[in-house]
Amino acid sequence: MADHDNGGLLRQLTSRQIGMISLGGTIGTGLFLGSSLAISMAGPAVVLVYLVGALAAVAVAYAVAEMVVAHPGAGGFGAVGARYAGPMVGYVQRWCYWATQVITVGGEVVAAGLYVRYWWPQVPLWASVCLFSLAILGVNFAAVRLFGEVEYWFAMVKVTALVVFVVLGGLYVVFGLPGRDAAGLSAWTDHGGFMPHGLVGVLLAVSVATFGYGGVESVAMTAAESRDPARDIPRAARRVVLRLALFYVLATGIIVAIVPWTEAAAVDGVAESPFVTLFASIGVPAAAGVMNLVVLTAALSAANTTLYLASRTAHSLALDRYAPKALAAVTDRGSPVNAVLASTAGLAVAAVAAALSPDAAFPVLLGIALFSGMTAWLLIFVSHLAFRRARRHLPPSPVRLPGAPVTAVLSVLYVVLVLVATAFTEAFGPAWQVGVPFVALVLLSYPVVRRRRSARDRHAEDYTESV
Repeated sequence: MADHDNGGLLRQLTSRQIGMISLGGTIGTGLFLGSSLAISMAGPAVVLVYLVGALAAVAVAYAVAEMVVAHPGAGGFGAVGARYAGPMVGYVQRWCYWATQVITVGGEVVAAGLYVRYWWPQVPLWASVCLFSLAILGVNFAAVRLFGEVEYWFAMVKVTALVVFVVLGGLYVVFGLPGRDAAGLSAWTDHGGFMPHGLVGVLLAVSVATFGYGGVESVAMTAAESRDPARDIPRAARRVVLRLALFYVLATGIIVAIVPWTEAAAVDGVAESPFVTLFASIGVPAAAGVMNLVVLTAALSAANTTLYLASRTAHSLALDRYAPKALAAVTDRGSPVNAVLASTAGLAVAAVAAALSPDAAFPVLLGIALFSGMTAWLLIFVSHLAFRRARRHLPPSPVRLPGAPVTAVLSVLYVVLVLVATAFTEAFGPAWQVGVPFVALVLLSYPVVRRRRSARDRHAEDYTESV
């Protein structure tokens, strides 16, 4: 039976599935192909950049885990934010998070279609996009336990690829491989030194690395469907953060040790990826084809998870009457089908816009996603500060953000720094140009929505009294 206090969602996700869902939403093509942007800014110091990003990810993961363990209902951190920091915070936070996920899933599906053309260039992009969209839609319509199992194996492919890369790369760097001497770490100081662009380059790269960790907060959105949130959420938060830090820091460190950073920064496509360079050097047959399969799986995994997150966010807003009531409907299998469809409509807009006019539309969509995503992070820490203040006399949560409230305040300053850095990063320029107006629009819509919500409540009360 559905848990009506839980918005009708069913508690069917296991601990191992929750951990992989969080990884699935975070590890995408950004690491396999997009890390070249961070390398171009920071050079070999990209290792430090991703380490700093990992610390921010730790703070986010522990903050959301602490809050949702205390309140493991529908809506995750957004619902907790509304409860402790005020309805407007919960409203803005969830709509920004929904927009981020919807745009991200559209971009990932388009990316998956482009990867298919690596093997079959004659296949129209729209055909692949439609096929993959239908596939992830079907998975999200199914029972949540099926979604969790599909995402578990999707994420397992890219995690396995990363483990193999880190192990083989580490052996190559320290001991060498058959027919190849040990690479060592000399490449870290060649071609201009460890920080070829100085501290400014490192600071600018921090924004890229931080966005790469986006999705770590998704562990909180699974609380309402976890079989045992008090056990599963803290465990998943700890494991996900540790794995992400190891994967990102070790993988980028190995990349700039094996491939000169000037070459890694110029990567454009799967065939030129440092992952392919390593696999090809040890004799893996069709290394580029294998890597293309990995990034294809990574894109589909990220799309699958982000559609899940978007639908649960829309469902939560509907439960609080900040979105159409129909989005709160849940099937007997525990799927918020209307919320999934609404999120898919946004997916379709993002996918079509990116496919038809990537040069014009995609930067705008990316700007909204980046700025609204960081806004959601900022409000997570604001909510956590309010949460800690309100519960200071209650027993502590099973998992706590270390050093809070100081760490929460420092994290707020860090996110502000990241947002400022995007203004000076050419690739993320649209984040301010379209992100600020979008967030402003969400803020301005709140009084209108709240007035209509209050009017409906008064109408309902009058009707009840008349009956």
